Amino acid sequence: MQRHFNSQSFQGRKPFGRSRPSFTRGRNRRGQGEHIDISRFINKAVITEQVENFVPEHAFSDFQVDERIKKSIVAKKYTTPTPIQDKVIPHILRGTDVVGIANTGTGKTAAFLIPLINKILLQPTENVLVIVPTRELAIQINQELKEFTRGLRIDSVCIVGGASIGRQIAELRRRNHFIIGTPGRLKDLMNRRFINPAKFGTIVLDEADRMLDMGFIGDMRFIIAAMPQKRHTLLFSATLSREIQGLMGEFLVQPAIISVKVQDTSKNVDQDIIELKPGDTKIDVLQQLLKKPEFNKVLVFGRTKHGVERLSKILIAQGFKAESIHGDKNHSKRQRALGMFKDNHVHILVATDVAARGLDIADVSHVINYDLPATYDDYVHRIGRTGRGSKTGKALTFVE
Repeated sequence: MQRHFNSQSFQGRKPFGRSRPSFTRGRNRRGQGEHIDISRFINKAVITEQVENFVPEHAFSDFQVDERIKKSIVAKKYTTPTPIQDKVIPHILRGTDVVGIANTGTGKTAAFLIPLINKILLQPTENVLVIVPTRELAIQINQELKEFTRGLRIDSVCIVGGASIGRQIAELRRRNHFIIGTPGRLKDLMNRRFINPAKFGTIVLDEADRMLDMGFIGDMRFIIAAMPQKRHTLLFSATLSREIQGLMGEFLVQPAIISVKVQDTSKNVDQDIIELKPGDTKIDVLQQLLKKPEFNKVLVFGRTKHGVERLSKILIAQGFKAESIHGDKNHSKRQRALGMFKDNHVHILVATDVAARGLDIADVSHVINYDLPATYDDYVHRIGRTGRGSKTGKALTFVE
């Protein structure tokens, strides 16, 4: 029915009568696609501990942070700092501007939250602004912040599009040490004078490469221009592109540049392709895969909002426990779908690329690219939803 290729069997021949499929960038109006060799979708997973025995320089107890934060770290069952945490936390504690380059799923949220919570405890008048590309990521960071700060009287508000602006305005009238939000809604509320960026001494630009991709550079410049010139700026990105280097020169002062990125795709993700033979249909092949017991928590990526919704309905009609997330769903429905998937009430989440970056969903067994990604960067971020931390995962890409 379908054939799985490994990297050995793939070498030395041209599959499907062509050497490269064409990928078109979403913003490329000239129709010039990004060409990606299909073999880049094939990579055998390697258990990280067998090839790279990372020994951190610090234990969490070594960091010069409030003992209450250390208790929260223990309560969250964090044992050993990840590479990005190990390298970045000391610089942030010293007040140095930081650029952190790391693969997705490496613990960078805690890498900036832990030292910034400590900063608030030492300087209760300090305000921190965290800017992220998507509302799901903003909500996720806010939830992790609340877990770290339980009982510490540190307050936060999440400012994202798609949610009630009236409620957000009401929350902004209270004292908030952290404001976490997406660029468009933050700019809107700054224009309405409900947020005064001049009062923020610290800013975090998380997933900065994704914000550039989504066209938020103007909003970012607007926000930062209204902040104090003397500020503490942290920038995190999965890539150190020319554009990111430009942002570094524009927004940061003598930053410590910390790169713990090993390769584009995680070593822990076993990547393969599925070639459809004549007469096969993608939906039939997908359903046969999903019936296998090892496919117990699966993220399926489609290209369009309508296609994702249609695919999820087909799967539900066939008896699968599935949900969907895409841009046509309102905020509450997206959160409900994500919550059901995270809590294992549904086993399949069908998504557009809105879910590809930043989301930390535990124990995703498989990522399936039902539709090809537009770019290789999109592919990297899609499959980064599995094989997180030290765990292994599988990524399969349909190729017709």
